[in-house]
Amino acid sequence: MSAAKARRWGAFYFAEHQLRAMRAYLLTIVVTSVGNPFLYLFSMGVGLASIVDRTAAGGGAGGQGAAFDGVGYLAYAAPALLVSSAVMTCAMEMMFPVMDGFKWRRVYYGPHVTPLVPGQLAVGHIMAVGVRLTVQCLVFFLVMLAFGAAPSPSAWLLVPLGVGAAMAFGAPLMAYAARLEKEAFQFSMIQRFIVMPLFLFSGTFYPLETMPAALQWIGWISPLWHGNQLGRAVSYGLAEEPWLVAAHVGYLALLGAVGIAWARRNYTRRMAA
Repeated sequence: MSAAKARRWGAFYFAEHQLRAMRAYLLTIVVTSVGNPFLYLFSMGVGLASIVDRTAAGGGAGGQGAAFDGVGYLAYAAPALLVSSAVMTCAMEMMFPVMDGFKWRRVYYGPHVTPLVPGQLAVGHIMAVGVRLTVQCLVFFLVMLAFGAAPSPSAWLLVPLGVGAAMAFGAPLMAYAARLEKEAFQFSMIQRFIVMPLFLFSGTFYPLETMPAALQWIGWISPLWHGNQLGRAVSYGLAEEPWLVAAHVGYLALLGAVGIAWARRNYTRRMAA
């Protein structure tokens, strides 16, 4: 009976294990989950947004103009910052912890001697990260409400959107990490030359259309840009064509589904070797 339950619910059991393991750095999670959105939005609301909004209003002292898309700059940037924060957190959770599971502490191999199969370990890891991201996005959203940066009644959809965009990036990254036999600065390269450029060139701080045409393709293939656009649509009502909304959702769903399937396959191959 126990073996049958493990085979059926193994992903949930491993997700619970991963969540319990996160208690080792719980303080870091709490501080970053609360501190990052507060600092991001405070700097935007009190600093950069005040300058941008005054400029948009014609330079009047204290003027609050419609800097972007008919809203102030804080409302424009806040949903993208939520999505970006989730993507960067997911990227970190899908690199070194995956290598840790296979090579350093080999935490995947203990559960593997039970009826749990490698695919369940991959899914359980993803589920645990999803729980962390949900809490992080929820806290970020509540801070946005406190700053008045989420004017639409549908803005709560930012929470699942942030998680979905993060998984669309993180699941393929997890599959890649599961293939690595050793860490030879690949993760540092990914952080510097993929994650950070996507943060800067995915329309987080300004519309993608303001970039040179030769660089706009970076945003088109970036799950972060698609998440940013959907986040703005639900946060303050960014006008997007229905076909484009469907394209955003479909692209994120496709990346996430392919990434999860690829991760399960790589976990199975790695642990069967």
